[in-house]
Amino acid sequence: MFSFFKKKSKKEKLQAKYEKLLSEAHKLSTINRKLSDEKVYEADLVLKEIESLP
Repeated sequence: MFSFFKKKSKKEKLQAKYEKLLSEAHKLSTINRKLSDEKVYEADLVLKEIESLP
């Protein structure tokens, strides 16, 4: 009922960041391949951090 008062867990925050980075990488892939690759790398680091959480 009042789910907007519920705080996001660290895992949920990292998943949102991961999805945002992949979205940005996809948009950049047609414009600047180097920046796109950097975003994918950052997303990969976030994914590894998610996987390391208990």
